[in-house]
Amino acid sequence: MAAVSLRLGDLVWGKLGRYPPWPGKIVNPPKDLKKPRGKKCFFVKFFGTEDHAWIKVEQLKPYHAHKEEMIKINKGKRFQQAVDAVEEFLRRAKGKDQTSSHTSADDKSRRNSSEERSRPNSGDEKRKLSLSEGKVKKNMGEGKKRVSSGSTERGSKSPLKRAQEQSPRKRGRPPKDEKDLTIPESSTVKGMMAGPMAAFKWQPTASEPVKDADPHFHHFLLSQTEKPAVCYQAITKKLKICEEETGSTSIQAADSTAVNGSITPTDKKIGFLGLGLMGSGIVSNLLKMGHTVTVWNRTAEKCDLFIQEGARLGRTPAEVVSTCDITFACVSDPKAAKDLVLGPSGVLQGIRPGKCYVDMSTVDADTVTELAQVIVSRGGRFLEAPVSGNQQLSNDGMLVILAAGDRGLYEDCSSCFQAMGKTSFFLGEVGNAAKMMLIVNMVQGSFMATIAEGLTLAQVTGQSQQTLLDILNQGQLASIFLDQKCQNILQGNFKPDFYLKYIQKDLRLAIALGDAVNHPTPMAAAANEVYKRAKALDQSDNDMSAVYRAYIH
Repeated sequence: MAAVSLRLGDLVWGKLGRYPPWPGKIVNPPKDLKKPRGKKCFFVKFFGTEDHAWIKVEQLKPYHAHKEEMIKINKGKRFQQAVDAVEEFLRRAKGKDQTSSHTSADDKSRRNSSEERSRPNSGDEKRKLSLSEGKVKKNMGEGKKRVSSGSTERGSKSPLKRAQEQSPRKRGRPPKDEKDLTIPESSTVKGMMAGPMAAFKWQPTASEPVKDADPHFHHFLLSQTEKPAVCYQAITKKLKICEEETGSTSIQAADSTAVNGSITPTDKKIGFLGLGLMGSGIVSNLLKMGHTVTVWNRTAEKCDLFIQEGARLGRTPAEVVSTCDITFACVSDPKAAKDLVLGPSGVLQGIRPGKCYVDMSTVDADTVTELAQVIVSRGGRFLEAPVSGNQQLSNDGMLVILAAGDRGLYEDCSSCFQAMGKTSFFLGEVGNAAKMMLIVNMVQGSFMATIAEGLTLAQVTGQSQQTLLDILNQGQLASIFLDQKCQNILQGNFKPDFYLKYIQKDLRLAIALGDAVNHPTPMAAAANEVYKRAKALDQSDNDMSAVYRAYIH
């Protein structure tokens, strides 16, 4: 989007990354929300959601000038509800202006008329006023008596409140629900700092329930807790706790602010081991957000780029752990995770009381439990935190983090998780995150195999693969994942975003998880066979979408 001249209060279309343009309004940010360094940007509050973000000026367009253009390229239900919310906002704003002008004229007319009437009858008016005051005093006295005796509900209210309830609403004053729809400006924002979170939330209408907010914007989603004491200042630290029927606790971070650059980096020294597809993006975002990071990789040359960006170099995993407060690791599989900890000059040799180790690898629960035990046995603190996403999401700081283990360490990692991901979940005891991650990747891998199967079936039956993609993109299965993977296949571009060999590994581990609890996993088992076939065709180091080639050989 081209740069435009904008100011506070303007309605705009704001675009973030690969997500579609969304209608919003430029407002004053909360006092403690720092503006990101670098290019000029505005704080935008989006319609139809409870979302907000710093958006670069070149990613903004005036609302009215580009309304038709945007409506043509986005037909989603949530998008239409957002546009409807803008139009309703404009209608009410226009109605207030018209009513205000009428009220002003009426008030002037009434004042003139009142002045004319008051001159000859000033004595009468004074007597009426005196009588009115006497009635009010009498009523107030009666009200107090009724309150003390508790005889009636009406008696407990002051005459002023009764007058407010009984009298019709004044012209020009919006009803309460109309006020709630107004986007907060500077004065409102100041009040938020001491008031409840509800003051900052975008109030939903019947046509736009919060729980159905557009999934594209979940990386901004504010906590929907109804606790009245929660202030905006604590959003990035606050946790939303959901007690499940099983008795386990799922804790989701209330907000991730990596996108709008408002993170306050921890003063702890951070170490990072493993600079693969996922680790490279994570480290880059940690550095961008101001963290002090020491890196190590088995292939040392991969560290060079990050050294240039300000990272420090660790010679061994043990050295990184011994010199850092919290060390993260992200490697390929259970064997690599064990070797990193237990091998020569490994993590365990650098662990001493108080040192923290966070394993972000996708492994099985038995492996992560073993690693936790040896770390804790040396006085260290352990957290597992596998991530859901791919290389692009890692680069964009949009990963989903699943954590389990040391709860205090999870909270200590808050700024790091905000830098690398759009949200994080705390799932309880060690092993829970590993299990959940395998289930997530099992679903994703099986879906990818089904996509490839559908595209090849379309081809052999004489149907257009592009048309199939267009149809899917207009239906309930529409997603960025579906579109990207189908485009990979249609273009024959299998540059790895998520290695095929790793999704097959996750399917294998998920099937083993099912076996351990005697739970059937026939869909995953079938998908696993297709990936094994693709690996036999030398597709291991290609993207997972290369499973397509297993169907055409």
